[in-house]
Amino acid sequence: MVANTVTEQLTAAGRAIEHDSFAIIDAEAGPHAYSPEQWPIVRRMIHANADFEFNGLTDFHPAAVQAGLAAVLTRRTRIVADVEMILSGLSATRLAHFGITTHQFISDADVIERAQVENTTRAVQAMRKAHRAGLLDGAIVGIGNAPTALIEVVRLVREEGARPALVLGMPVGFVSAAESKDLLAELDEVPWIVIRGRKGGSTLVVAALHALLALAEARQREQTESPVDR
Repeated sequence: MVANTVTEQLTAAGRAIEHDSFAIIDAEAGPHAYSPEQWPIVRRMIHANADFEFNGLTDFHPAAVQAGLAAVLTRRTRIVADVEMILSGLSATRLAHFGITTHQFISDADVIERAQVENTTRAVQAMRKAHRAGLLDGAIVGIGNAPTALIEVVRLVREEGARPALVLGMPVGFVSAAESKDLLAELDEVPWIVIRGRKGGSTLVVAALHALLALAEARQREQTESPVDR
C-alpha cells in the first residue's frame, strides 16, 4: 500500500519520529470509543499537546469527518479561522495541494471599529464579516481562541442561515469556553468537532486540520488507484 506523501513529514527522520509518536499514543491510549476515521484526528491532537485527556474530551457530530473530507476533496474549499495563529500553523504545501484558501479578519480595521462601536469583541465582528463576504458557507471554520467567535457562528447558523461544511469548536479559556462548545454541539444543521470543557487552543485546531488533510490524501489516493494498483 502506498503511503501519503504530501501530508507526511519531509524527511525520513521526521517521519520516523512522528510515526513512533503515534505508535506510543496508540499503545498508551488503549481501547477507545472513536471510529477508525475519528481516531487519527484525536491522536494528532494528543500528539500536539502530549495530553491524553483529549481521548474522551473530543466529541464528533456523526457526519463530521465525512463532511470535512468532502469539503477538502472539492479542491476549492476555504478555512475561516478566528485568529491568525491558526493559519500560521498550517502547512502551505498541504493547503495548496487541495486548493484551500484561508481567511481571518481579527485585526482588520473595520472589524476593530465595529467592535468598538457595537461594544462586541473583535472575534464576533470577524465572523460577521466572513458571513457578509459569503465565506462561511461550505467552509471549514476553525475556532481555537475566542469563545465569542464560536457563539457567533452558532447564531449565524441558527438565525442567518450560515452553512459551514464543518466547524471545529476548540476555544480555550475560562469565560464561556466550555459553554460555547456545548452550544455548538446542540446544532443539527452543520457538522462539528468539539473539545468539551475549558481545554482547547489554536494548536488543537491546526492538529485536527492536518489530520483531516492526511485522511483526505489517503481518500484521494484510493479514488485514483486502479484495481491493479490495489
